[in-house]
Amino acid sequence: MSAAAQSPQPLAAVRERVHAELRERIISGELEPGSRLVEREVAERFGVSRLPVREAIRTLTAEGFLAAESARRIVVRRLTRKDVDELFELREALEGYIAGLAAKRASPHDLEALRDLLDQAARATERQRAPEILDINNRFHERILALADNSAIAKALHSAEGRMRWITRQNREWSHLLEEHQQLYEAIASRDVRRATAYALQHVRVNRLVTLRTLFGPEDGPGTEHNHGKR
Repeated sequence: MSAAAQSPQPLAAVRERVHAELRERIISGELEPGSRLVEREVAERFGVSRLPVREAIRTLTAEGFLAAESARRIVVRRLTRKDVDELFELREALEGYIAGLAAKRASPHDLEALRDLLDQAARATERQRAPEILDINNRFHERILALADNSAIAKALHSAEGRMRWITRQNREWSHLLEEHQQLYEAIASRDVRRATAYALQHVRVNRLVTLRTLFGPEDGPGTEHNHGKR
């Protein structure tokens, strides 16, 4: 091994690596809600000192992924109904507009790339490959955001991106989700801004109902049924 390869990474780079990997393990579900993070154990697992781990944990707590149950007990945060409601309110506020911009600005090449992602999602859904489905569905939405070509909206979504992936991965109704994404694609490809905006909004609202039902069970009372798949 070369001397360069053996030289230690700067603290900031180590902290960012630990932060990014812990964040992805939480989002993927590898670290489940309620799981305890012990500084010493995490440091040993990553082969680093406790300082970058402490700083990564502090950042993840500020971002809403971790919670302090006491001064010495840090756990993966348990999602609340309010967490879900707030993030889906953000999606409702922005994603319809994003889809409308994508319908107006996407080139034929852009639409072909979006269609290719749907084809990949269809194959992954047929095989019921959850990690692959989650990754492709995330790239599908990222692609639509890129097609909107609005850096201000992209920045507004950036801070919430991880938590949105964490929450929306709860939707395991893969076949219905694929159908919704196909219809969203068709709405964008139609170049009809109003249609794309309306369908994106509907998609967000349906996904919210599925997520709430998955995490907390069905709500009682009128108007709370899940009308998934009904148009």
